[in-house]
Amino acid sequence: MRKAVAARMTGALRTIPHFRLVAEIEVDALLLLRKQLCEYPHEGISLNALFVKACATALMDVPGVNLQWSDTEVRQYRDADIAIVTALPGGLATPIVRSANMKSIREIARETKLLVKRAAENRLKVDEVCGGSFSISNLGVYGVDQFDAIINPPQCAILAVGRSRPVLLPDTGGRARVANTIMATLSVDHRAIDGATAAGFMEALRGRIEQPDHLLADREMDR
Repeated sequence: MRKAVAARMTGALRTIPHFRLVAEIEVDALLLLRKQLCEYPHEGISLNALFVKACATALMDVPGVNLQWSDTEVRQYRDADIAIVTALPGGLATPIVRSANMKSIREIARETKLLVKRAAENRLKVDEVCGGSFSISNLGVYGVDQFDAIINPPQCAILAVGRSRPVLLPDTGGRARVANTIMATLSVDHRAIDGATAAGFMEALRGRIEQPDHLLADREMDR
């Protein structure tokens, strides 16, 4: 597994012209939404599930990032098939949440738990790891503030998410306020995506995370 990961990542760095964008995004509203979702019916929902949903909706806003690259064409996807980079002993797996834009946060959370469990047991099927139109790598749970991720070919972008931490931010009237933020770093394949398109995605993602109520499916908060 280690040799396979090494070969894939070396090839990606050698052949893909990466560029990166970094954004500091407030997550207080997202953390509150997660708390509300976890209250009933008492099921755990990870922040990763909310990031997957936020990325999926942002990809619908900016479809020019929802791509795969091949030697003969650039394929733009109708739905957001999001791969979640998952640590395993001696390597990585990238199970995919298919059509995440069409699923509720609860559905994504349940599917993610199942995929991670199957990955740990080495029981993922080929169609659960192959393809995908976008990736998320979250090292915030390990206390990492910020990092760069290597694109997972044939995809054209990957989002690296750091930990949530309280910071002082400027407020109106010259005052400071405390807010919880994450550092999000988007690595992009410059062959397929230009800077303005990538920046548009980050702007859309910020809006989805900082005002997350629209991530909810109909009746998702109903008891």
